[in-house]
Amino acid sequence: MPVPENAPAIDRRLLRDDVYHRLRDVIVDGSLAPGEQLRDVELAAWLGVSRTPVREALLRLAEAGLVVARPGRSTTVSSLNLRDVRDARDVVAAMHELAVREAVGSLGHADIEAMREANRRFGAAIGQGDVEAALRADDELHGIPVTVAANRALAAVLEQFTPVLRRAERLRFSSLAGRASLARHDELIRLCAAGDADRAAAVAFDTWRTLPTTEE
Repeated sequence: MPVPENAPAIDRRLLRDDVYHRLRDVIVDGSLAPGEQLRDVELAAWLGVSRTPVREALLRLAEAGLVVARPGRSTTVSSLNLRDVRDARDVVAAMHELAVREAVGSLGHADIEAMREANRRFGAAIGQGDVEAALRADDELHGIPVTVAANRALAAVLEQFTPVLRRAERLRFSSLAGRASLARHDELIRLCAAGDADRAAAVAFDTWRTLPTTEE
């Protein structure tokens, strides 16, 4: 049949990113367990896409340390590696420190109020033991300075390494240590509202740098 000349092109980048995000999320939430073998044919059928974006996503997941790829053999979900978690934690902490430092002077009243509201929801989720809701609220709160900073390189680094920390975040938010995060958030917001970039950046760094690992 003739191809319409004005047909909109499919955004291949969006498809590739969507496949990556969906696979990343089912690894991070434990639906795909450590050691589980990942077959691109099965994943492609499950997602309703071709094998190409799945293979690209698996390569990105390997770079992030979430899967282990053995060329010509198999690709499996990685186990929680203490060194990988610590490395990712240090990088993510430094990126959030930089984001806050760059964003403070540009944060408006609406941004500060959005951070406060996210922290209220975070506190409620911690009180109810709802780890998933706590993670969503935490992401929203810390995402505001990242968005305002508008540093694409910084955002790309966070996109790659934050998923490695999800299991460590769940460990924190399912324990009494989650309440310490609530206090750190309050202090971060207060300093951002006061325009104190240096101290706010230090609190942001400390918030992420103190994430627990399995041996700490």
